Formats: sequence, structure tokens, C-alpha cells
Amino acid sequence: MHTLLAQTRAGLRALLVLTVLVGVLYPLGIWLVSRVPGLHDNAEGSVVVRDGRAVGSAHIGIDPVPADPDADPWFHTRPSAGSSGPLGPGDPAASGGSNKGQSDPDLTALVNERKDLIAVREGVPRDRVPPDAVTASASGLDPHISPAYAELQVPRVARVTGLSEDRVRALVAEHTSDRVLWFLGEPAVNVLALNLAVQAEAGSSG
Repeated sequence: MHTLLAQTRAGLRALLVLTVLVGVLYPLGIWLVSRVPGLHDNAEGSVVVRDGRAVGSAHIGIDPVPADPDADPWFHTRPSAGSSGPLGPGDPAASGGSNKGQSDPDLTALVNERKDLIAVREGVPRDRVPPDAVTASASGLDPHISPAYAELQVPRVARVTGLSEDRVRALVAEHTSDRVLWFLGEPAVNVLALNLAVQAEAGSSG
């Protein structure tokens, strides 16, 4: 009986200590670190604000939907595995990949359908559509596209917005990030930041 009581007291003490450490002090410490200048915006989801209004997150790719598909002024993200249509837009609340392998006939058919749709949208042959334009990322919410996919969309965006192709390419270059530490990953273009820059440029020149 004495041993049982001793074990019970030891278990309760351990529960109390761990509750305070893991349930109170650790979350409080993380919250305090998130208040450090320079970390606050990242801790709050890297929300992008334009004219006092939140327009998205720098880390979540949401494909813009044009009001008129025949006059589409937007750069588009990679497709989302969670979208109802082949190209999107995806649901940012349902992050995840398709879990389909390269030999899956449904995935092959979907990729070919996406390639056809993008080729028509951009007015180019199918073989000019880059791989990231037709394949979803692991999260399905990749905020970046390759410079090749951005370049493919430049003529359409320039035509619809009234900007010159050279100016749109310059904006793409301004919003292209290099490899991490010069050797990790590939150069990438943040779609939200680029679309906001194009919108601002087109508005100021209109």
C-alpha cells in the first residue's frame, strides 16, 4: 500500500511539473519569441496587406480566378490536388497531395488535361508547358512557380493589362528568388507578390 501511494504521488508530481512546463511555460516562451521584432510577421502567417486589407499570405498559393477567362490578367500558381477542377482554384483549408504515383493512369490523364488547358490559355504548343504548371506540390498550396512557367504567362498578362512584355518580364525578375545558399533548390517566383506588382503597375499606367 505504501509503495502504491508513493508511486501515485510521484506520478502526480510528474504530471504537475510536465503540465506547467509543456502546457504553460513552453507555449508562453514560443509566444514571447514570436513577439521579437523581425519575427512577428512570420509568426502571424506572413500575411500580405495591401491598402490596409489582407490580400493573402506569402506562404500560401491561391490561384486567382479572372472575372473574364478570355481576358485573364493574372499569373497563375501550380494546380492544387484538392481543387474540384483540373487547374483550380484549390481550397487553402484542404492542404495535401494526391498521393498518386507516376504510373497512375488517372494522374497521367489529369496532367495531360492540364497541359491542354494551359496550352490553349497561353496560346502555345503543348510541349512548351513546363512540368510545374501541370503537377501539384506536396502541399497543394505552393506559392511559387518556376521562372519558366512565369515566362510562359508573360505575353498574356502583358496583352490583357496593357503593359509591355519587357516591363512584365522585369517585374518577374524582381520577384524571382535565387537558390537558398546559392545551391539549394531552384529559383522561384512568388505568384501573389508578382500579381500585386503587376496590378499596381497596370493601375499606375492606366
